Amino acid sequence: MKDEVVARQILRSLTTKRSLFWERERQVRPLALFHRAAREVPAYRDFLKKNRIDPAKIKTFADFQAIPPVSKKEYLRQYPLESLVWGGTLEKPMVFTSTSGSTGKPFYFPRERRLDWQSSILHEFFLRNNSRGMGGSTLAIVGFGMGAWIGGLITYKAFEIADERGAGTAIITPGSNKTEVLTVLRELAPQFDNVILAGYPPFVKDVLDEAEEEGIRLARLNLRLLFAAESFSEAFREHVARQAGIKNIHRDTLNVYGTADIGTMAHETPTAILMRRLAIGHRGLFRSFFSEITRTPTLAQYHPRFITFEAPGGNILLTGDNTIPLVRYAIGDHGGVWSFDDAMEAMRSAGISWKREVERADIMKQITELPFVYVYERADLSTKIYGAIIYPEHIKAPLFAPAFRKEITGKFVLATRTDARHNEYLEVKIELKRGRAPSPALAEKLQQVIVKNLLKLNAEYQYLYGLMPQRVTPKIIFCQYEDPRCFRSGVKQKWVEK
Repeated sequence: MKDEVVARQILRSLTTKRSLFWERERQVRPLALFHRAAREVPAYRDFLKKNRIDPAKIKTFADFQAIPPVSKKEYLRQYPLESLVWGGTLEKPMVFTSTSGSTGKPFYFPRERRLDWQSSILHEFFLRNNSRGMGGSTLAIVGFGMGAWIGGLITYKAFEIADERGAGTAIITPGSNKTEVLTVLRELAPQFDNVILAGYPPFVKDVLDEAEEEGIRLARLNLRLLFAAESFSEAFREHVARQAGIKNIHRDTLNVYGTADIGTMAHETPTAILMRRLAIGHRGLFRSFFSEITRTPTLAQYHPRFITFEAPGGNILLTGDNTIPLVRYAIGDHGGVWSFDDAMEAMRSAGISWKREVERADIMKQITELPFVYVYERADLSTKIYGAIIYPEHIKAPLFAPAFRKEITGKFVLATRTDARHNEYLEVKIELKRGRAPSPALAEKLQQVIVKNLLKLNAEYQYLYGLMPQRVTPKIIFCQYEDPRCFRSGVKQKWVEK
């Protein structure tokens, strides 16, 4: 009962508490977590001792910001697992999930129910934001992988815990089995008033593509989309919203910024989606919001009661409570943080009426003044051609153009190769739609739109292209639909091959 009361209070606070309140929370709570971890976590106590940090001298948030960060390499892998957890013991109920291992050997993170409970707050908030209202029955289809990864399990638990509070959502967990998800959409989903499809962005798009091909009438399902695990463009959001028959993309789509390390860290809200879309359409506002002008980050809001972000030098640090508490933890992401008041000041300076834009987006009752974190795709998820850094997001946008919708899925793998004469070249493997055949004409068109987008967004590429256009023009290679040598269906998409 206590959890239910607290959850109700937190849900109310999301739209009633103001920016100044959240800023105080952002500074007070990590300081308290630091002192508790310094007392009760053997590994962290040792880490502070080795770094000559006296916890008694850490009294203010400014003092806190001078504490050395921890990381997976320099902290988590340096101590036995039991010494990293509260009380130095593993004798407690835990669920383990694994990191993907994309940057090295997987690490197994334990978590207790409180992380699932925190995530349930986000999921219930999303349920309440339904542009068609809260009435009627709802089916949640969990299309994230259900193995050792966190996405599927925490999403299932979040909906389940929200149901215990009366959210009234039915749940089915086909995981990343596309055939099973399509069967659910065809046979079970029409029996509900509302349907939520949760999954990795490329997987959700695949499902929507095939549902359309199979004659499943998505517009009749009152479909809403919940994503996680990677960034995507607003062009992608608009594309899948059209496929799904979504009318209000601010309230009926959501991308989660989460990790096995500490669960749901931040998430899109109607507020964040509107701000991101306004920034994309206004160059001056984009400059005010984000540190780079050629890449569009994920923009999310976070709850300071659960987690706090910092971004010294553009490196994201988080502080949050898990079975392994993390204090100023360098997660490896790049981006920045700002408050709702910072955003409002940037809007005023850009001459944008926030009130008018909110009314136009029909999100007057969903505005949240929580702080923001923006996150770029990791620098290690890129490749280089003659020294120019090429990011997957510069390739993604043109592949979702309407002209290619019937030919390709939008999935690709980017790589830098070397030919027999040791010359570098850029390779883009692109997945064809089911039953489509490769053609030189299609390859040439794709090559042209990719180059055009790179010239528009990437100054380093633009310079190289002026010197040696043939050397830096990408080579297009087609892969048949779901060819396992190129793409593995239902798992997190690997956009760059090293």
